[in-house]
Amino acid sequence: MKIGKIDLGIKPVLLAPMEDVTDASFRLICREQGADMVYTEFVSSDALIRNINSTTRKLFIEERERPAAIQIYGKEIEPMVEAAKIAEAASPDILDINFGCPVKKVATKGAGAGMLRDIPKMLKITKAVVEAVKIPVTVKTRLGWDCDNKIIVTLAEQLQDCGIKALSIHGRTRSQMYTGEADWTLIGEVKANQRMTIPIIGNGDITTAEKAVEYFDRYGVDGIMVGRASIGAPWIFSEIKDALNGKKPSPLPATEKMKLLRRQITESIDRIDEYRGILHIRRHLAATPLFKGIPNFRDTRIAMLQAKTYAELDEILNMIENNILPTLNDSKEL
Repeated sequence: MKIGKIDLGIKPVLLAPMEDVTDASFRLICREQGADMVYTEFVSSDALIRNINSTTRKLFIEERERPAAIQIYGKEIEPMVEAAKIAEAASPDILDINFGCPVKKVATKGAGAGMLRDIPKMLKITKAVVEAVKIPVTVKTRLGWDCDNKIIVTLAEQLQDCGIKALSIHGRTRSQMYTGEADWTLIGEVKANQRMTIPIIGNGDITTAEKAVEYFDRYGVDGIMVGRASIGAPWIFSEIKDALNGKKPSPLPATEKMKLLRRQITESIDRIDEYRGILHIRRHLAATPLFKGIPNFRDTRIAMLQAKTYAELDEILNMIENNILPTLNDSKEL
């Protein structure tokens, strides 16, 4: 699959952009685990043109992460064009436009998935951004605003006509948020549309290596994007790549998974500070499958997620490593 001149190989697996998740550390770990391309957290066009420090920091891309995309969002043409130029100056491989974020503070203000209620404006923004930069521009969106307005098949053609180089589709409407099951039927229909010539990337509910293989085969997409299933589990990419290469997925030993989580903790603290770094990493610790199914783990889990200093958290993790992990069967998929 190629996006412009960026060759991602056959059946690439991409890390989805996720706010407060896909920071530089996590992106790099996912690349090391087999992700073929990564995306930044989404970047507000309004905050970017106002030079808000917390926003401009999101533009940083380490060379080892590449290929990497910066994703921007907004609801007005001029700020989006200006933000696109600023983002391009940060030298990403690809610039992605977010027309899919469903959260209330974004969508109800007309940005993200909110653009699904104003298609003419969405297309104007897309065309203007494509014309403003020299790097490939892609779009990530959803099936439509709600179940009565699943417009993605027609919308995909319109976005392609604006000059985008690839389209990522989350198999839910905005009204579904992240509930229910992602419907890939229309994603497959977009891919099967003979008028479509750009790569189509499917997103939503890819939680196992087996499912990734199945959905590539069933829906014929060019690429697959993994989001929430990677939180606290960046090793999912190595498992998916093994399966796509015809190998039996070989899960990392629990001790190696713990090392990756510890690395995220220290790098999060180094990047921000101790208190906020620990707050940031809690989402990964809460979501990781490494600790799921462990008997009598509830009190330890609560203590781990309430730790306020690295010393507290380190002590709890040491106890888990010394007293719990050795009892786990590393061949078990954790």
